[in-house]
Amino acid sequence: MKLFNKILIANRGEIAVRIIKSAKKLGIKTVAIYSKVDQNSLHVEMADEVWCLGEQELSDTYLNVEKIVNIARQSNADAIHPGYGFLSESPVLVKACNKNKIVFIGPNTKAIQLMGNKIEARAFVKKLGIPMTDGIIGTPKELLKNASKIPFPILVKAAAGGGGKGMRIVRKGDNLKEILESTSREAKNYFGDGSIFIEKYVEEPRHIEFQVLGDNYGNVIHLFERECTIQRRYQKIIEESPSPTLTPELRDKMGNDAVKIAKEVGYNSAGTIEFLVDKDLNYYFLEMNTRIQVEHPITEMVTGVDLVEEQIKVAAGNKLSLKQEELSQNGHAIECRIYAEDPANNFMPSPGEMTFYKQPEGENIRIDSGIEKAGTVHSFFDPMISKLVVWAQDRESARKKSITALNNYIIHGIKTNISYLSQMLKHTAFVKNEISTKFCDEHTDTLLEQIESGKNNFEVETHLLAFAVYSLKISDLMHNKTIWNKIGYWRNKMDLEFDVDGEQRHLELLHLKNNIFSFGDKKNIFSVQLKKIGNNNVQILFNNKLTTVFISENENGISSVSISGITKMMVRTDIINNKKVYTSDDGNNGDGNLFSPMPGKVIKVNVKDGDEVVRGSILLVVEAMKMENNITSVKDAIVEKINVKEGDMVDSNTQLVFLKTN
Repeated sequence: MKLFNKILIANRGEIAVRIIKSAKKLGIKTVAIYSKVDQNSLHVEMADEVWCLGEQELSDTYLNVEKIVNIARQSNADAIHPGYGFLSESPVLVKACNKNKIVFIGPNTKAIQLMGNKIEARAFVKKLGIPMTDGIIGTPKELLKNASKIPFPILVKAAAGGGGKGMRIVRKGDNLKEILESTSREAKNYFGDGSIFIEKYVEEPRHIEFQVLGDNYGNVIHLFERECTIQRRYQKIIEESPSPTLTPELRDKMGNDAVKIAKEVGYNSAGTIEFLVDKDLNYYFLEMNTRIQVEHPITEMVTGVDLVEEQIKVAAGNKLSLKQEELSQNGHAIECRIYAEDPANNFMPSPGEMTFYKQPEGENIRIDSGIEKAGTVHSFFDPMISKLVVWAQDRESARKKSITALNNYIIHGIKTNISYLSQMLKHTAFVKNEISTKFCDEHTDTLLEQIESGKNNFEVETHLLAFAVYSLKISDLMHNKTIWNKIGYWRNKMDLEFDVDGEQRHLELLHLKNNIFSFGDKKNIFSVQLKKIGNNNVQILFNNKLTTVFISENENGISSVSISGITKMMVRTDIINNKKVYTSDDGNNGDGNLFSPMPGKVIKVNVKDGDEVVRGSILLVVEAMKMENNITSVKDAIVEKINVKEGDMVDSNTQLVFLKTN
């Protein structure tokens, strides 16, 4: 078997780690590249060689073809694996690799150019007789003029798009002109190509994709389907395989069409053919992704095939060793994407410092992540932290196992969507597979209410008592015991005061012997036994139940206390808190002061000093974690001062605009 000696990975985070693992399994050395903000990342630690690309600007680092190819040459890498995103579907990178006699671990230039452009791909697939929705192409101006040819609702899409970026649903009455311009701008920013098109939007669709794999000898197979219907802002968040929607006959038909498309384009790597399926099980070609997909692990879990390993072998010149008739789906796998975002705040990205990080463990639980301990989540990149993948014999077992694993996934210091994912898996519509791509739009309010209700109904005493024990004993663990530890407080009785999610609570320590604590409040007496204690955890026996609690403290002296997926924020108010108290505006926030919702980059300024604006006017656009955030006026006003300009990096402490009331 032919193999490479060394591979450069033109990516970062979890996919870079994933590729390194397969390369090591094959005995291939790896080269990692990184921007300075990634210098302590896991993919940098794992690689055999590491090369710095520069500071943080994507155009100068992970999107800089010249730099990446030069590093490949200098490090004597035989091949480059692009992962997904960034340059994974860039014909420019493929051409640069070919010019420098470096193998691109991905499809040929023809496939990338043809299928990577959604407009050209639609025209190509239409000739094959595969069903698809109606669509129109053209400039934003032409699309605005011709949009009426397709009845609402319509979908505006980036021609070179992918990953849910550069997509907007437009319904009658929406501002189509602004949406066309915004989508084109986003497409230009993310994909270097502002071309967009319009197609008919299928109501209540399923999103089902087929994994294909081809070699350089004309062999193409599919590795069955993934159901990717659960999406938020067109980005998949829960995927599963097999699809609970398809019949065996439909699976065969769609799989054959997927192979037909890949064969006709001469596809020679791992890729994905994506379809929409309506409520009557009619299917329509959507697009082809000419790269490894984020959700590839669920296919690996049910087929037993390492897709990245197969990619590498094919790129090295080997024939596919897999035959279609030899492949089958075994059991059921579910993937949940863990994001740094706040579901309760319109899924606003939540970059920042983690104070604690613990992944779930167990048989047939797989975590694909670019981290393994608490660290910084930067605003420059996509907010995905990791992928939680579980396998079980059937869908219901996999669903329940996923919920348990999510409850054991502990992240403190930043907001995440973990509780949201768990609640979604419990929803009756998901259990019964009565879903569509509109699931999040239709059910998010209910899901958030259920999360809050579950949190409020969860018995707070266990959280509180665990935190009380932890706060009293952790100093013994962390420091040498002294007379001051033994004496304790200079008072007759020990009163402890707490703030628990904004509610004031009081406990009195009545007795302590042999690690058995007796606490009392105005109504009850509680007996708690300390079993174990660590830097960020405490195990207690309370009400005959052994519970492990995870605790960490942020820079403001406030602790996150987690039990079974429920986290409460606590602080001891009876002791002096010398920690920094954070305010985003130094106490000077008002209607006229507008701040960025998170660290990011100003990509558009629509106003200048002295302009009159009305409530709801978009003043600036701040990009963070691959998402555009419109900064709007909260009232009719005059722009007194713009404090930033396009291209500026800002954080949540930066005052962007000051408005003066008319």
